[in-house]
Amino acid sequence: MALKRWLQWGSNWVKQAMPGYCAFCLAPASAGQGWCATCLYELPWNLHACRQCGDPVAHGTSLCGHCLVDPPAFSTTQAGLLYQGLIKQLVHDFKFHASPRAGTLLAELMLLTPPIDLGNALLSVPMTTTHACTRGFNQSHWLAEHLSRQLGIPMVSAKRIKDSPSQRTLNRRQRAANLAGAFVFESPPPAHLLIIDDVVTTGSTGNALGRAALEAGAKRVDIWAAARTPLGKD
Repeated sequence: MALKRWLQWGSNWVKQAMPGYCAFCLAPASAGQGWCATCLYELPWNLHACRQCGDPVAHGTSLCGHCLVDPPAFSTTQAGLLYQGLIKQLVHDFKFHASPRAGTLLAELMLLTPPIDLGNALLSVPMTTTHACTRGFNQSHWLAEHLSRQLGIPMVSAKRIKDSPSQRTLNRRQRAANLAGAFVFESPPPAHLLIIDDVVTTGSTGNALGRAALEAGAKRVDIWAAARTPLGKD
């Protein structure tokens, strides 16, 4: 099994490391892009989403039930893709294998569906020192730096003061409790912040970070992520 996983990862790495070829199928890529037209069309696009949290909703619906009942601290979420299939694999290679090619592809895909309002500054999700050392890098900060350079928008930073357990196995309510009071701003943020992240799952991280930003003086907080995990009933 270990050999099979290694070969699978090696195959994925080869696909992402070959400039001029589609990162998903190895066909010739479209000019100046990391993908071919067919794969771009077949990616899991998040076509009908809740305006506030980005969770997929029925066509014609603007807000999901969660946001109607318990609105988060952030105003909107822009996540153009769903965390499924090829995008899930791409995020995994970026987050857990620190693949710069995968990160660049995610950032370029984000630029295909940007938010209407980019705000005054980009804000990455901060990690504790322990988590950063374990992971080796902060994928949210990497994406924010890439987008900052591309768009000419400055970055600001927050600090994570609560070393919470991993969110990966927690449900919505547990995630929210896990991150309560986790973030602080050491200086007042600008009026409109845009949180950058790779994947939005329940929105708990963005809600906690957004709440901290509003308490520190920001007037509005939005989220811009590469993908959204479709939750349905969670």
